[in-house]
Amino acid sequence: MKDEIIKVPFTGDGQAPKRASEWAAGADLHAGADVTLAPGERALVPTGLQLAIPAGHVGLVWPRSGLAVRHGIDTLAGVIDSDYRGEVRVLLVNHGAEPFQIRRGDRIAQLLIQRVEQAQFAPVDELPPSGRGEGGFGSTGT
Repeated sequence: MKDEIIKVPFTGDGQAPKRASEWAAGADLHAGADVTLAPGERALVPTGLQLAIPAGHVGLVWPRSGLAVRHGIDTLAGVIDSDYRGEVRVLLVNHGAEPFQIRRGDRIAQLLIQRVEQAQFAPVDELPPSGRGEGGFGSTGT
């Protein structure tokens, strides 16, 4: 994957994802339209690009830490399957107290490409025991 190039066709004013530094894990995704997010509101923001992610990999859309810290802007539903060929859109939510203005071209999220295992699932009557058992949220400590 290291030397593989991911094909990126554009629609409208789309921009290719770009890494902000040489060793950045994620590549920035840019807004393809102007959007205003009111406090508590979420919106599907177009990017104006499509991706051909290699088989055996997934695109994961993550928040940009600066937007999250300064404005409470977060991402939701961030999985791009390798067989998806539609426009990449980013679901953003405003957890902040003020409206947040997104301008076309702004960096709105970051994209990570990662390998995935294609697990097989099989029904069973019971699961093997474990030390944790059925303990859920907070069951291993605070």
